[in-house]
Amino acid sequence: MDTAFEIAGYVFIVVLGIVPIVNPFSSAPVFISMTSHVEKSERKHTATLSCIYMAALLLVFLLLGTTIMQFFGISLQSLKIAGGLVIGFMGFRMLFPPDPHPLEQESTAKRDPRSLAFTPLALPMLCGPGSISVVLAMAAKVSDQEILFNKIAGYAIVATGIVISSFICWLVLWSSGAVVRFLGKNGIEATTKLMGFLLICIGTEFVLSGWSTG
Repeated sequence: MDTAFEIAGYVFIVVLGIVPIVNPFSSAPVFISMTSHVEKSERKHTATLSCIYMAALLLVFLLLGTTIMQFFGISLQSLKIAGGLVIGFMGFRMLFPPDPHPLEQESTAKRDPRSLAFTPLALPMLCGPGSISVVLAMAAKVSDQEILFNKIAGYAIVATGIVISSFICWLVLWSSGAVVRFLGKNGIEATTKLMGFLLICIGTEFVLSGWSTG
């Protein structure tokens, strides 16, 4: 019983380390703005996909992140700058949207939500430099374990925390449909502009952070 409580406590610590940095509540308004033109079922599908992608990416970084970044010579600072550029670009698109051709509007409305779910929702918003760095730090701590059983248990605990964190993000995004109905068309347009500006600020902060620590 004590062991079960200890394991639950470690998982809770992992969740506390990931969820505040991911902060799905800050991603929810952006998610609402980007999916306001789609049906309710498609919005929920997009939320599910984005959280699945988030969990998959964090699990990959847990198991192979250090090796991948060392193989390609990628530093955490470069990761921050790249993530900031992607977020800033999406912010500009939201703040200054192009005037699409009617055929382009139709294709946009019918596009596969998986492209939106992966970028920018899963990467770099939910699975960004902050959450990746936390997972990499946890992976480094687990890999330092000399006993094989402790190492396997450590990876399992962190992986469980990642899955629970992704589920929490899914609950937040999945319930955002009520906010869409409350805001209406004009409210969504105003929110999109505001979120676009905030995304530019967040992206700039990521770039400056990566540049200053480089």
